[in-house]
Amino acid sequence: METKEYIESGILELYVYGSLSEAESEEVAAMAKKYPEINAEIIAIEKSILALSSSFSPFQSAENYAQIKEKLNLKAAEVIPMKPKKNWAAVIGWAAAVVLLAGIGFLYTQLEQTQTAVANATIEKTKIEKEREELALKKAAIENNLAIIKDEKNTVVTLTGQTVAPECSAKIYWNKETQKVYVDASGLPEPPKGMVYQVWSITLNPLTPSSIGLLENFKDNEQHFFTVQATLDAQAFGITLEPAGGSIAPTMEQLYVLGKV
Repeated sequence: METKEYIESGILELYVYGSLSEAESEEVAAMAKKYPEINAEIIAIEKSILALSSSFSPFQSAENYAQIKEKLNLKAAEVIPMKPKKNWAAVIGWAAAVVLLAGIGFLYTQLEQTQTAVANATIEKTKIEKEREELALKKAAIENNLAIIKDEKNTVVTLTGQTVAPECSAKIYWNKETQKVYVDASGLPEPPKGMVYQVWSITLNPLTPSSIGLLENFKDNEQHFFTVQATLDAQAFGITLEPAGGSIAPTMEQLYVLGKV
């Protein structure tokens, strides 16, 4: 037991009052010799009792106090070990704080999980909306292409593969009234890097090819359906493979498809 706990146990007061057994009194005396702070406490208790007795009996001398002390030592009282009292308010406060912190931690974790779920849902919603927009655009493009193909006012010109690419094919949809020209290039392979397909409107007598457009962004155009420049009096159409940007005159060695109106 530490000296502080020993002093706070109340045994020193019983010692001063003479209420301890002989063995207990000897133990306290031994402790007083060993620990100066215990001896000082005993002296302080005795002074307090003297002051208290003086206040009630101002005419009693120190000798009378000694006699009273001897009379009080008539019966030895059993010493009850004194334990320091626990501060239950502090214990309860700490327990409540721990519970509160645990609750806050749980709520914070739940909040993080909820925020993550909301963020994921937002990302997924944005992704779905983007896919829906892309599908809507594809649907509109397909419907537009089908309308062109079904339009009876359009003259359909079939272009067949030439020497450089006999397996290729294409179709021209030409509205002679509006002079608009549409190209279905789904029968052509993707052009090599740095190359582009160029469409030619051709008159036969004399043989005069005129460029009416490039089939650019071929890879990104999933339908491979293009609108090119209008033409008035074409007698044939041809498609050649040219360097990016196109050519002034067709490269006949790279004539992929050709067809008469």
